[in-house]
Parts: sequence; structure tokens; C-alpha cells
Amino acid sequence: MASKDPPVCQIFSFQDSKTSPDPIFELPAHCAAPAAPIVIDNGSFQTRAGWAAEEADAPRLLFRSVAARSRGAARSETQIGNDIPNLEPLRWLLKSQFDRNVVVNFEIQELILDHVFTHLGLSSEGCVEHPILMTEAPCNPLHCRQMMSELLFECYRVPFVSYGVDGLYSFYHNNGRRNLQPPHTGIVLSSGYHCSHILPVVDGRLDAVNCKRVNVAGSQAASYLQRLLQLKYPGHLAAVTLSRMEELLHEHSYTAVDYHDELEKWRCPEFYEREVHRMQLPFSGKVPGGCVSAEERQERRAQQLRRLQEINTRRREEKLQQDQERLDRLLAVQELLEDGLLDQFHKSLVELNMDSAEELQSYINKLQVAVEPGRLKLLQGDGAEGKMEVSESEQPMDEGDGVALMDPDFPEDPLSEKSAGVVQPAFNMAEYHQLFVGTERLRCPEILFQPSLIGEDQMGLMETLQYVLARYTPQQQEALVSNVFLTGGNMQYPGMKERVERELLALRPFQSHFKVALAAQPGLDAWYGARDWALAHPAAAGAEGWISRQDYEEKGGEYLSEHCASNVFVPMKIAKPVPARPTEPPVALQALTGASAAVASVTPSPAPSTSTERADVSMVAS
Repeated sequence: MASKDPPVCQIFSFQDSKTSPDPIFELPAHCAAPAAPIVIDNGSFQTRAGWAAEEADAPRLLFRSVAARSRGAARSETQIGNDIPNLEPLRWLLKSQFDRNVVVNFEIQELILDHVFTHLGLSSEGCVEHPILMTEAPCNPLHCRQMMSELLFECYRVPFVSYGVDGLYSFYHNNGRRNLQPPHTGIVLSSGYHCSHILPVVDGRLDAVNCKRVNVAGSQAASYLQRLLQLKYPGHLAAVTLSRMEELLHEHSYTAVDYHDELEKWRCPEFYEREVHRMQLPFSGKVPGGCVSAEERQERRAQQLRRLQEINTRRREEKLQQDQERLDRLLAVQELLEDGLLDQFHKSLVELNMDSAEELQSYINKLQVAVEPGRLKLLQGDGAEGKMEVSESEQPMDEGDGVALMDPDFPEDPLSEKSAGVVQPAFNMAEYHQLFVGTERLRCPEILFQPSLIGEDQMGLMETLQYVLARYTPQQQEALVSNVFLTGGNMQYPGMKERVERELLALRPFQSHFKVALAAQPGLDAWYGARDWALAHPAAAGAEGWISRQDYEEKGGEYLSEHCASNVFVPMKIAKPVPARPTEPPVALQALTGASAAVASVTPSPAPSTSTERADVSMVAS
């Protein structure tokens, strides 16, 4: 009967990759004249920037969207993105321009734009003469777009600006690769670092009214994984950093097609040993007796014995001195009895907690028996020959007296008395510094479908998708689910496409058709789609999708020129204040001529107040 091979352990090491500063590129000649647009995918996790040119096959810059500056430091001392070699020591100093997925900190945004323009070979001190195409959040608030336009037009004096949604750029880019003919209809499931979105696209335009956001994404998964491993390994709290958790998510996690069935598989020991990922933490220190020769072990043992002999000799001297002092005191009390000083003798007995002279004599005899042999041993040598006999009068040992048990009279090598064939258990230092990542590999990505795992009281991604689809007619639903598109950095888990297909199969009616597609590069396709759009729509005054400086000055910073991948522009209606009406003379002054005149003057008076109230109500409602 053939024996089964033991499962192979999968041991991995953390990369702990250190970033190197971005180089400062020279301005390419084909981008200088005419001025090529700069495409900036302003993501909450990473910023990707490059030129919208045919020769640009990848973004020039790719760095984390964070800035680190200590309190009170100068602006020039700020570190941006890849200039920070290690994020963990500076995590408490890190600042981002985002709150969730919306830009709110425009001071940090200005520093990041300075970094982008400088490393692309531009001088941002005078003005940036290149059009800027920048991504923004779905249904971006008008105030945030107004502040971004003000920063670009007023601070950098750019000629044109265009805004678009990153998930839609990726959607159209992949539709072109799949040779789908416009106008495109489908539904985009986009999951990034802070939020996930469901974006329905009908006839090539975003249906902003039915867009929904789920506040669960990559950052929540990383924090959840960190909490799980810190609870599992309380001895390695400092080693379970957020950067390493992000690496675990990107490299070792996966999405279960059926979550509960997958958990049942992990209950099997063979499956666990085969699938668990052992993450080796860095450690230092040699295993005791690991690579040490026999001579070195003998020398170390001899040194240890010498130290123990010195400690025991010192402790014996201290014990002998204490016994001698106590003996001298008892002898002095006995001399009081011999001299006839009975009062002082009885008083001293009370202080010593003794009842009679016989008890005093008994203690004196015991101390003399204990002191004399000890004095003889100290006089004969180093006191290492034999154990000192413990007398009955000795007090209990203190907590630190355990060292005296290690006496040189013990055998020099206790292990030598044992048989050579007995294998002693050894402490495996490497295994102690391993993190066994088992069910955590699938539990953390699962929060996208079950936010209740982390205590979030909201619907999961597929429940929200079902809610969005329910707002359309059956014919529109068929068109939308025929092109379900997954994009975003948090959609790169293995098994994500299969999981969405299984969930859709349960949601949709019997024998209905749907198709799910995953972006070719979920993290970068937004930049590639924005570059393709910029190449197909050159910047010009009045061109679709581009906001000129004249548009900014005439229509305000919140103005948006719509295009196929942009948000829907909803103009802000600001109610103008109603001019104050001239005050009429008091009614009492007009009612002096009689009761009939008073009635005539009072009757039309409610009309002005009524109109004023209507004006106030209309101003509030608008």
C-alpha cells in the first residue's frame, strides 16, 4: 500500500519593497509642440500621470497619493509618493488629498500636482501650457470640482481642463479592445481603495441618478486583515503592518466562488496544510546549540560554572555574616542573664519573641552549628567543595535564591548521562516567526459582498447591483447585464469574475442571459482609456469635454463640459435675494375718518405680506 506524500508547506517572505525617488524626465520633443495633453489618473491609492501621445505606452509616473511633512517643516521638505522610502515609520505623518474618494485637501493636491509637473519636465512657476485631463469621483460634488478648476486655472494657468470618471474610461477602453460598437450600454462595477461604485451606462452616457456607492473597498479589507492577524499573533503586533497587509491582499488573497463551501474545505487538515500560506517574518538570533562546536560548548559551560561558583560563594559569605551578627546579638542577651540584669534580659527576650532562657540557648547552639562549618569552608578554599548543610534555623529563601540551586556539585554535563539516541526537542526560531495565513485569504475580500463582517450596516456589492437593476424596465435590465464590467484595483482578486457570475445567476430570472468581463489591467486601464479619449478629442475652444479658461471665467468653476466618460453636469441654482418692498404707512393713521374708511384700508393689506411669504418660500425651495 503506497503511502501518501506529506503536503508541501508553502513558505513565503514579505517583499517589504522600498521605493526609489521618481526621476525628473525631460520634456519629449513630440509633446512640446503642439502641446500634448497631460493625463492624470488622480486615484485615492495611486496617482498615474503621463502624456497623451501615440508614443506613450505607459504612464510616466506612478506613485502613492500621500504626502509626508512633519509639523512645522518647510513646504520644500515635503515628501511625495515614491520619495518616501518606507511608509510605516512616517504613517502618522502621512496626509492624503482625499476624504473617501473625494478631493477635499487642496493643499496636498497642489503639492502632488507640483510633483507631477516637475517630474514630467515642466516648470510650474510661470504656467503650464498643456491641457490637463484629470479623473474625478462619480457624482463629484460641485464645490470640489470648483476648487479643482480654481487650482488649475488660477494657480497653474492651464489653457484647457477636462474631467472624467475613471471607471468609465476603463469601460470604453476595454469595449474598444473587445470590438464592441458604440453607443455602449452596460453596468460598471468599480472598486478602488476607499469606495466601490455601481455605474449604469445607457446609450453611451452615465445614468447618474441611479449610481450607487458602497463604502467598502481595499483599505477596509487591509485594516480587517491587520486586525485578524494581530488577534491571532499578539506576539508579533509590530510586524503586522498595514503595508504588509496590503501586500498579502494583492499577492495571496482570493475571492471564494461559494464562501461557505470554501470555509468547509478549510476544516480539512490536508486542505489546510496544502493551502495555508506561511509568511516568514524577518528574525535574528541563533538557535541555542545550533552551529556551535563541542569545544565552544565546553568552554561556555565552564564559564557558566565559574560564574555560578562566584555567585554561590558571595551568597554564602552574606549568609554567614547574617548568622554571625544574629549569634553575637543572642550571646549579648545571654551575658545579661549571667550579669544578673534580669529586667533587661526579659525585655530583650520579648524583643526577640522568645519565652525562656532555654529557648535562647537552643537558638545559640543551632547558630553555632551553622556558623562554624561555614567559616571553616571559607578558610579552606573557594567554597566549591560540597554543599553547605542547611540548618534548621535558616530562614526561607527569597525569590532570588533560586540561583543557589545551580551548584557546581551537580554533574558537569547532565545530558551526557542520558542515552545518545534520545532526541531533545529544539525550539524552532524560524517557525515561531511565521504567520499562518489560512481562511484570512478569503475572509478579507469577502467584505465586498458581506460588509457585515466588519460591522458595516449597508448592502454588499451584489445586493446594491440588484437594487440598481430594479429601477429599470426588464428590457433595459437585459441590455445592462449583457455587459457587466469589472474594473478597479480591488477587483484583481483571483475568482472575482466567477463570483460575480455566480451571484448574477442567482439574481437574474431563469434562463436569462448576462455577460461579465474583467478589465485587462484593472489598475491601469483608466489611464489608458483617458489617454485614448484625449487623442480622439483634441483640446480646442468649444470642443466636447474640454473647459477653456473663458468657460471657467464666464460659467464658474463648477462648470462641466459633458462627454461620454464624464459626470452629468447639474448646474447649481443659487436663489437671488428678493428686494425689500417699501414700507406702507400704518393702518391706524389711515383710519381717522371713520369705520368704513378703516375697513376699506385694512382689507387689501394682507396681499403684500402674502406675496412676501411666497417669495421667501420660493427662495428656500430653490
